Amino acid sequence: MSYKDAGVDIDAGDALVDRIKPMARRTMREGVLAGIGGFGALFEVPKRYREPVLVTGTDGVGTKLRLAFALGRHDTVGIDLVAMSVNDILVQGAEPLFFLDYFACGRLDVDVAARVVGGIATGCEQSGCALIGGETAEMPDMYPDGEYDLAGFAVGAVEKSAIIDGRSIAPGDAVIGLPSSGAHSNGYSLVRKVIERAYGSIHAAAMQADFGTSGSFADAVMAPTRLYVKPVLELLRHVRVKGMAHITGGGLLENVPRVLPDTCQAVLHRDAWTRPALFDWLQREGHIADDEMHRVFNCGIGMVLIVSQADAQSCLDHLSQAGEAPRLIGTIVERAPGAAQTLVV
Repeated sequence: MSYKDAGVDIDAGDALVDRIKPMARRTMREGVLAGIGGFGALFEVPKRYREPVLVTGTDGVGTKLRLAFALGRHDTVGIDLVAMSVNDILVQGAEPLFFLDYFACGRLDVDVAARVVGGIATGCEQSGCALIGGETAEMPDMYPDGEYDLAGFAVGAVEKSAIIDGRSIAPGDAVIGLPSSGAHSNGYSLVRKVIERAYGSIHAAAMQADFGTSGSFADAVMAPTRLYVKPVLELLRHVRVKGMAHITGGGLLENVPRVLPDTCQAVLHRDAWTRPALFDWLQREGHIADDEMHRVFNCGIGMVLIVSQADAQSCLDHLSQAGEAPRLIGTIVERAPGAAQTLVV
């Protein structure tokens, strides 16, 4: 018997590595000493850092993958994978340095895997992060044919004196939001339940085309997570940002408090930004309460920045010049005893 008889195709794995290498080369940056192909990738922290602190993050794509399988859309879930980790480490002021991925499947389809990794490389390029390694695991009987799982790992660096931790946030500070592209990669177990209730299947839902500028339903529901790295890192060169929150699982209500002092409350004004049509549809078809929407989804705001009122206009201007569409969405106030730390009004 051979390994291939047992369900593992070494030749397919080698072919995938050959397809991946040029994708990874596109992401190379200062610091990479050795990338894909060795037992471990080597990276040297750039010498411009005086007191570098490493910041790490890991995440996956979650059940959004089930929609990717059903729709055959494998090109952008890699962007989701990168964004979920690099946006996380960004909130502490970290510049993403390198990224590693883990792709697991029951039977390796080289074309599908290459499309996924192509998306990962695109996400790395868009965030200035080097794809220097990873793992492709072909495990028969662990996953059904046509399905796979993804995990990603990002490492970044920030000067010790420039770490953003939210400690200086105080009543009177301004809350600025950066738009999301949709649900990003969170809340998809609920998204799928709403689809089942409304249309019966994702294939029936994909035939709908009433999402305006978002395109078809499939375009809206599979829109990749936005990468905020480059505009925010540029902003940090000019404006003092006191705190940031990446709005992922837990939505606005549970992510903003992660950077607030206990004595502060963020009051967000719902009419200060435009909510993508996907969220209006989800709330209507799923009969979802406002609080549940704000606790599960980003509802149109993918990144929150908190600055002093004196810096608010400068922050808005710099982000606009970088191609973003920032919105002043709220204010920090003194928190009453027992009150929630984030309130959407």
